[in-house]
Amino acid sequence: MKVLILCTGNSCRSQMAHGFLQSFDENIEVFSAGTEASGKLNPGAVKAMAEIGIDISGHTSDSVEKYLNEEWDYVITVCGGANESCPAFVGNVKNRLHIGFDDPSHATGTEEFIWSEFVRVRDEIKERFYQFYLEQIKR
Repeated sequence: MKVLILCTGNSCRSQMAHGFLQSFDENIEVFSAGTEASGKLNPGAVKAMAEIGIDISGHTSDSVEKYLNEEWDYVITVCGGANESCPAFVGNVKNRLHIGFDDPSHATGTEEFIWSEFVRVRDEIKERFYQFYLEQIKR
């Protein structure tokens, strides 16, 4: 089973989803990429995942170009709001899904509020990707 999680920057939501899906089943080959990869991970995403015992600090922020010639069982986009454009993946894909989330890196306000957004989105990603795992992969 080979899964690509795709977003724009590949620094936050796709990285958290990558970490969760890999934690559910180490036999799944999980990769993440972005159409405009930032080249680095969002520190808030790394901290939010570390808080629950999942280390994504070694992940890399990669361009989708790296994966265009591979075959995928699933390509999952995680972009959220209506003002974001979710990338389309043109490679060899058996199943395409969209599981959208707000981008906590766009949160503004107090430090506490911004952190609460990272935690909220992290927990939503865990819940929705675990549901995906149970319904689509583990069955």
